[in-house]
Amino acid sequence: MLEITEYRALAPFVNLIEEACAGYPDLDPNQLLEEAGFQLRENMTEKEVLQTVIQAAVEKTSVEEPEWQFVAARLLAHALYQEAAANRNYDVSRKYGDLYALIHTLTEQGLYGTYLLESYNRAEISELGSYIVPERDFLFNYIGLKVLADRYIVRDYNGRVMELPQERFMVIAMHLAQKETDKVGWAKKFYDVLSKLELTVATPTLTNAGKPLHQLSSCFIDTVDDSLWSIYNTNTATAQVSKHGGGVGIYLGKVRSKGSKIRGHKGASGGVIPWIRNYNNTAVAVDQLGVRRGAFAIYLDVWHADILDFLNLKTNNGDDRLKAHDIFPGVCIPDLFMEKVKERADWYLFDPHEVREVMGFSLEDSWGEEFERRYQACVEHPELGKTEIPAIEIMKRIMVSAFETGTPFLFFRDTVNRANPNKHQGMIYSSNLCTEICQNMSPTELISEELEDGVIVTRQKPGDFVVCNLSSINLGRVQSYQDIERIVPVQMRMLDNVIDLNIYPVKQAETTNKKYRAVGLGTSGYHQYLAQRKIAWESEEHLEEADRLFEEIAYHAIRSSMEIAKEKGRYPVFEGSEWHTGEYFERRGYTSERWQKLRDDVAKYGMRNAWVFAVAPTGSTSLIAGSTAGIDPVYAKYFVEEKRGAVIPQTAPNLNAETTWYYKEAHRIDQIWSIQAAGKRQRHIDQSQSLNLYITPETNAREFLNLYIQAWEHGLKTIYYVRNQSVEVEECVSCSS
Repeated sequence: MLEITEYRALAPFVNLIEEACAGYPDLDPNQLLEEAGFQLRENMTEKEVLQTVIQAAVEKTSVEEPEWQFVAARLLAHALYQEAAANRNYDVSRKYGDLYALIHTLTEQGLYGTYLLESYNRAEISELGSYIVPERDFLFNYIGLKVLADRYIVRDYNGRVMELPQERFMVIAMHLAQKETDKVGWAKKFYDVLSKLELTVATPTLTNAGKPLHQLSSCFIDTVDDSLWSIYNTNTATAQVSKHGGGVGIYLGKVRSKGSKIRGHKGASGGVIPWIRNYNNTAVAVDQLGVRRGAFAIYLDVWHADILDFLNLKTNNGDDRLKAHDIFPGVCIPDLFMEKVKERADWYLFDPHEVREVMGFSLEDSWGEEFERRYQACVEHPELGKTEIPAIEIMKRIMVSAFETGTPFLFFRDTVNRANPNKHQGMIYSSNLCTEICQNMSPTELISEELEDGVIVTRQKPGDFVVCNLSSINLGRVQSYQDIERIVPVQMRMLDNVIDLNIYPVKQAETTNKKYRAVGLGTSGYHQYLAQRKIAWESEEHLEEADRLFEEIAYHAIRSSMEIAKEKGRYPVFEGSEWHTGEYFERRGYTSERWQKLRDDVAKYGMRNAWVFAVAPTGSTSLIAGSTAGIDPVYAKYFVEEKRGAVIPQTAPNLNAETTWYYKEAHRIDQIWSIQAAGKRQRHIDQSQSLNLYITPETNAREFLNLYIQAWEHGLKTIYYVRNQSVEVEECVSCSS
């Protein structure tokens, strides 16, 4: 029993503290009682005393006693139960109140969409309410539950807690199951994988499911044509995307460079930088649901005449009138450029508008051997303007910017397009805000604008406006490949349902999403998965497991998409894809019996989704799941965060005497091992993976350059941030999944 001495204010919490410590025999509840007692002040309310106890438990978290973070989470859960019970008028001993009453109340208040009550009757909601397992709140560590409570559970307009964690998961499940024939059965399955923290959904899904404005997708990518209408149409479309909580990617490589002609007038164009600054202003002005400022990534080709100014967008040197400090730049790089860097050969820069005018083709509309033929023709044409510069000099500019700012992101365009299973429908120009999405892109075109009966009617031909629908399996909770076989089919069905149960900020996004039905099943908890299996990051065993594991996930993702296609139909442009012809499987060397059977089934029944696999960063959602982020190694085994004046110690997941030896910190890892592992994974990922490179101030230029070359040679499609120990970079929340 706990000992109550002079700390009478703690008496009501003695049993609660004992219950919170149950299951952790190495923890002494009396220590928590004593340390909380030291922090008490006169005339504190019971709520303030409980907060003091919670913070005391948080601060006791250490490498030696990491379990205190789970004790703190249980105490925080109790505080949430008390608030919800008081606000919803039910007995707190039940922990959770009536789900139907909650949905009815929040629908009346306009905090839930009416579709929940329209899709489910009272008996069905009561059945789902009784299916909720409050004890699953004990799976959270403190930071995970706090992030969920602070950012995602629904509160009323006065900020009072209404919804509890398991109810958030159930409402997400109900939203995603509402069109299923057996919607209650599927809602239960969706709830189980969510509440057991076996997977996480994208931040917009976690935030918006069940609400009136249910925009569920993470990121959107637009392609800008070389016209004033297209430039501003993209500005308008991406402003709408940002308003609804989506991250933005923009490909700007078609836009003419500085000094180019406008209507025959030489030197009239200001180039891409003024338009990027315009997009920067939009990103700042139109924030994401009032929560955070907009986040825009802009991509440009390495041969574009404005590339040198582009690479200085975020650096501290140069003319500030040419800066866009809130933009995340990305560079599209063909194989030929990397070969020229290795050879220390020259590279040529061109104006895309002049190329179209003189050569009769668009250089940016090609990749691989066709690009190389067109590029060489441009180099040799005597009347085409060009700038000659050593390729290594451009690479140095890329490296300087990355060293100082963490960007630009890199997009290896030939590698991406060679692996594209839907090249019969177009090409991929660039990636998104977190570099994991690789899907066909094209600009929206203006057809006409006419006055009809006093109304201006604008007709547009929608381009391929890419939408990212994301979710990540939590590898930290995967005990065997059987778990993958069980979880992935449920996850794929949830992702596919997002497409049909979404609000789209712009019509071209809806058109593209239903044309391709692309999804991005990803992973989090990768380092935790390795540590729990005692696999060292810097080992051949790691490379072998990366290959096996991601092949297993890919197999079940593809198989699940095929099974859904059997039931609900294939994506509209499946015919002629590499899924259809079987070339997708040949290209990756999938020759085993089970793969050959799957190949035949896919050819027969089709695929529900044009792309299925993409690994996002999962920054905030992996915190909720209590796991490691994405495919990243841990930044530190133990660290302390300060949020709103409170100190929050955190440890690597499941840190103990055995796993600690396998949690080598990111900046201490030889990055070549990370690149090799990414190469093994990339073979099985039909899109890409948010891969960070970790360097230190001691990393020299030759070593840094070698990382880029190794990444390209190992078949990586993209590189996300370069994380220098001395540079802070902004985490992407949009793609967290």
